[in-house]
Amino acid sequence: MSQTNASSTPPPKMSRIERIGKKIPDPVVIFMALFVITAVVSVMMGGYTFSSIGADGAPVEYSIKNMMSAQSVRWIFDNAILQNWLAFGNGVLGMILISVLGVGIAEESGLLGTLIKKAGSHINERFLPLLLVFLGIMSSVASDAGYLILVPLAGMLYAGIGKNPLIGMVAAFAGVSAGFSANLVPATPIDAIMGSNAQLFAETQGVPFTDAAGKPLNAPTMNYFFLAASVFVLGIVGAWVTKRFVTPRLEKMSYTIPEDMDLSDFKVKPEEDKGLKMAGLGAIIALLGIVGLSMGPLASFTNDQGRVITPYMNSMILLIVLFFIITGVFYGVSVGRYKSVSCVVKAMVKQMNTMGYILVLTFFSYQFLALLGASGLGTYITYLGASGLQALGLDSVPVLLLIGFILVTSTINLLVGGLTSKWMLLGPIFIPMLYQVNPAMTPDLISAAFRIADSSTNIITPMMSYAGVILAFLRKYKPELTIGNQISIMMPYSIAFILVWTAMLVVFFSFNIPLGF
Repeated sequence: MSQTNASSTPPPKMSRIERIGKKIPDPVVIFMALFVITAVVSVMMGGYTFSSIGADGAPVEYSIKNMMSAQSVRWIFDNAILQNWLAFGNGVLGMILISVLGVGIAEESGLLGTLIKKAGSHINERFLPLLLVFLGIMSSVASDAGYLILVPLAGMLYAGIGKNPLIGMVAAFAGVSAGFSANLVPATPIDAIMGSNAQLFAETQGVPFTDAAGKPLNAPTMNYFFLAASVFVLGIVGAWVTKRFVTPRLEKMSYTIPEDMDLSDFKVKPEEDKGLKMAGLGAIIALLGIVGLSMGPLASFTNDQGRVITPYMNSMILLIVLFFIITGVFYGVSVGRYKSVSCVVKAMVKQMNTMGYILVLTFFSYQFLALLGASGLGTYITYLGASGLQALGLDSVPVLLLIGFILVTSTINLLVGGLTSKWMLLGPIFIPMLYQVNPAMTPDLISAAFRIADSSTNIITPMMSYAGVILAFLRKYKPELTIGNQISIMMPYSIAFILVWTAMLVVFFSFNIPLGF
């Protein structure tokens, strides 16, 4: 039997947001409906054209494609399984599945449970929210590892110390997603993408690629000072929101511990201590192997186009999974959990058996997102947002124009996911436009504003690629949870992050503090 924990205190009355959220259908149903709606709208608007500024400053014409024409229907069916599902978002589904295999081996061996018991006895509970939000923010350097590894582990950690696991999971989720752009590590892949494109947008349209002091910008690190400071600010804000709003609410909510998760004995046994030492040996071997790969076959190199390629960063998820597999096997063999290779195989199969909902969800959500992109409607929504911001007429108040840019972009983010695609449409418009309003509104400032807007509302939109995956993780402890509940829980983080982060950028702008180097 599974264990159920419930407070004797009556559950609090539902907020208006939560009451509305209860009426929101399951995400799978939402994406089914959105697919149909998008197809119908594409028929109604098929052939409609609009133009926007391209990266080189020249007008680029876009058109809405009728996705119910014979050719488009053939495209839907030809790409439904491979491109629009399995390969969508550079293989997001594959990363999800391979992460489950690796973490599953470590979990089934008992290693994660033992580590959580150790952590629970050594980490002061007061600092857990700060630690989880901080780790979530920093996890962006490892691509999507935070979503797939840190969030489930945070739930197990809280369950292990007798607290509602949802508290730890949403704190980690807030850090991973709402604080996505911040990091202490300079020149991450997303920094390179944002910076190189900002330089292209600026230089091809006659905007100096310099900071407010007139110094040339270094594309990958032009926002580093601001983003590094943001790690600590958002970590503190996220921890405060967790303690002030989330914990009091979720402490009164019942939850269920899966029957295969034994948390009854929270004392580390001698054989488990021995297993940890063997896992430590496995960790050293795994790290040496990862370093060897990073310096050998996966080392950085310059391609024929002069671009620096970093294979080890592109393979970060796989390398992390390799680490979990090796340490998990070393621990499992030591404690007698893994007596043969077939035991390891069974552990992977057991974990994969829990992925049914995620497979169904991603099939329909990725079909919709692919249709939104192919039809041109996603680009049109972004275009409307940009046009609306241009029409505000805030030329005489640059700070308000900057805030307006953040608010409009964050609203667009609720409807259209994908940082790069939005930046490719909004960047060429607003980098030259805002510079003309005030030369102090430099490319690095606009880039920082965009990153605030794109990150802060990730946690309250079902359009984000991992929204449904996080819901599936939460349902492990609260099966009746809905996407509306998830949005309601995450709303305080989103509001606090966008307010504080925007105010922080305004301070940098107003006092001419360098955003990077």
